[in-house]
Amino acid sequence: MNKTIENQYFEGEKRYEDLTITDNFMFAKVMLNERLCKKFLEMVLHIRIRSIKYYNDEQSLKKFHHSKGIRLDVYLNDEKGTIYNIEMQNSRHANLFKRSRYYQGMIDLNLLEPGDDYNKLERSYVIFICTFDLFGKGRYVYTFENRCVEELDLVLPDEAIKVFINTTGTVGDIDEEFLGLMNYFNGELPTKGIAKEMQEEVNQVKKKEEWRVEYMTMMELEREKYREGRERGREEGIEQGREEGIEQGREEGIEQGIRYSVKQALKYGANIDDVIRDIMLEYDMTEEWVKKILDKR
Repeated sequence: MNKTIENQYFEGEKRYEDLTITDNFMFAKVMLNERLCKKFLEMVLHIRIRSIKYYNDEQSLKKFHHSKGIRLDVYLNDEKGTIYNIEMQNSRHANLFKRSRYYQGMIDLNLLEPGDDYNKLERSYVIFICTFDLFGKGRYVYTFENRCVEELDLVLPDEAIKVFINTTGTVGDIDEEFLGLMNYFNGELPTKGIAKEMQEEVNQVKKKEEWRVEYMTMMELEREKYREGRERGREEGIEQGREEGIEQGREEGIEQGIRYSVKQALKYGANIDDVIRDIMLEYDMTEEWVKKILDKR
């Protein structure tokens, strides 16, 4: 892929100046405003919080060297020790349910040291703000606790709570300020309340040169990850194509290699439209030719 196309895919999609509250990077920075973060939690969970303390900005958790690490958008606790993890989610993923389970498990693992009593595990909330209805019931807020199947009013007091906020909801007892926040997350220009305060904080974040540099550095790392995935997929695809070509002929071998290359590139995070353009440039073929090959997958 040439430099122009690569820059279009990464930089053109979201420049720092174009970030909004629903972009993970921007949301995490806005939530560093303790007053806004506390107000948001109080509104969503219907609780009172006196003070909060952040662990680290975009905290990385990885208990064992061989385990899958996670990077949290917002990670903090309050004066009672209650832990809160808040995540902004713009894309619908089938594994979002299991991801919430893994996040809560990793948070628990990082709370205990060898020999610690399990009572040291504090109440914890994993909160996903989704710009779509993950459960299809129309509710603004879905709160999950572990309950006994035979006795539904019997709650397991493990104090592990998962909350999914649906910004597109229509069902639920919410006030005007909460609704204004949901509309703001959905792209409407706020005029009052916490939504307006968040937008003002967004404007302040965009003036922070050190955060601009941080964002650009993060984007470069994403580019590098994409390049590595693309190259790995291409190399494996060429080898696969070579092996297939020996038995099935050069042309079919090339097609097999292209399909395998695309499969591997997507596996490592590439975008299908960019992969197609990459193949068009490499083989000097039309988009129709490439898509015809891919349709055989």
